[in-house]
Amino acid sequence: MSVVQEEPSPEIPSHPEEIKSVFDLRVGKHITLQGSARITPAGVISTGLAVAAMTLALGYLVSSIRRRRY
Repeated sequence: MSVVQEEPSPEIPSHPEEIKSVFDLRVGKHITLQGSARITPAGVISTGLAVAAMTLALGYLVSSIRRRRY
């Protein structure tokens, strides 16, 4: 069974307000990592809401553990 991965077409229409980032990370003399990311403003808002919800839940969990000890 062979899996063929297609290269993304450079002509893919992107979101007009899309935020793109490309980075190169060099570790030592022989290792170089390259990466890229893209996100829309709606994605930024959704990520912020998710992080806020997780922080709230973690804070509640920590406070309940502290109450149980005393």
